[in-house]
Amino acid sequence: MQKSENKSGKLAIITGASSGIGEAVARKLAEEGIRVVLVARREQLLKRIVSEINQNGGKAHAITADLLHEDERVRINREILVDYGPVDILINNAGFSYYGFFSDMAWETAEALIKINALAVVHLSTLFLPSMLEKHAGHIINMGSIVGQFPNQGTAVYAGTKAFLDAFTTAFYRENIRSGVVMSVIRPGPVRTELFDVAEHIPGSRRLPAEKAAIDADMVAEKVWKIIQKPRRVAYVPGITGLSPWIELIFGKVIDRLGPLLLRKE
Repeated sequence: MQKSENKSGKLAIITGASSGIGEAVARKLAEEGIRVVLVARREQLLKRIVSEINQNGGKAHAITADLLHEDERVRINREILVDYGPVDILINNAGFSYYGFFSDMAWETAEALIKINALAVVHLSTLFLPSMLEKHAGHIINMGSIVGQFPNQGTAVYAGTKAFLDAFTTAFYRENIRSGVVMSVIRPGPVRTELFDVAEHIPGSRRLPAEKAAIDADMVAEKVWKIIQKPRRVAYVPGITGLSPWIELIFGKVIDRLGPLLLRKE
């Protein structure tokens, strides 16, 4: 595939890049000529992906870090600016899910979910934003979800974090419309990743039923690339999921009644 001329050589940071959406995005951007730095906890997986990208002609690097911790987020910013220079694209993809009754959710799980899915996004954005504003160019992409605007039973905290990303992105986008820095949110439907396996092994959680309708992570990666080429505030994957806010608006009261039937005590 021919590399994009106007984006070639730019530097992108992708969090949660050791599998799933993050891995797919890293491979796609590297294929298009963008230098990528992959950030995640699992060092061996990162090394394998980076090696494969470089063998295929891309330029990739890895930083092992746990975004749950503030000092790790600060370290990532410092290392990247020193070793690779100013960042052009920050993709806040790291996150995990939980499906089950909120009353069965341990506080430790809720706290970690909020820190990874929301707090880390804000913190990393504040860390990388100054250099973007200084050069009047940059793009921050947050990985949201359709549940941010279409919350349902079993996803109380997860949907809350994604709704936060929606609001955060919209406000930032409107504040910085003339700054040269854009913030976007991608709202995928269910995506075929290990998120389902992880959720199933969290105490109180279950396997997400939406797995049956899941799309491939490559579809999300393609959407990320398109929104980098033509920046805008929000994009749905697949496009049909853009109807989800209307479903909530029209059928919300019916879903209120069905919720307890769809999420039963086991």
